[in-house]
Amino acid sequence: MTGSVTRVPLTARGAEKLRDELKELKSVQRPAVIKAIAEARAHGDLKENAEYHAARDQQSFIEGRIGELEAKLSNSQIIDPTKANANGRVIFGATVDLEDANSGEALTYQIVGEDEADIKAGRISVQSPIARALIGKEEGDVVDVVVPGGTRELEIVEVRYL
Repeated sequence: MTGSVTRVPLTARGAEKLRDELKELKSVQRPAVIKAIAEARAHGDLKENAEYHAARDQQSFIEGRIGELEAKLSNSQIIDPTKANANGRVIFGATVDLEDANSGEALTYQIVGEDEADIKAGRISVQSPIARALIGKEEGDVVDVVVPGGTRELEIVEVRYL
């Protein structure tokens, strides 16, 4: 089996957010936990030193997260929807204004990568049922989306590339 790497789509904002977290972990949190471990060691017996064990656990978490972020960033494909020639089609990174055909409810979602998804902020994962139903469609199209509460009929009112 070959070791092909799956490229993970990210918006420029999502990549920047991951880079900021990585910088914080490496330049602030990692040095702080190393200092905490050194201070806890100075207190003597490590077997019953709760501060030492807590600091080691925190260090393990930080190192794991650093590795995870570095892997995500190295395997990412940053997609800028403003540079895509999508001609009004829904693509990764697009912001889509929708209207529920039954209730008239207006919805706005940006289609983003898995790590960027935040439903409260209107960012949905490209893997979500709504995003999968929208990809490739155009303004004026109506899509049926199966969601946990049943099926929603959504009309694409506008597609924007911000």
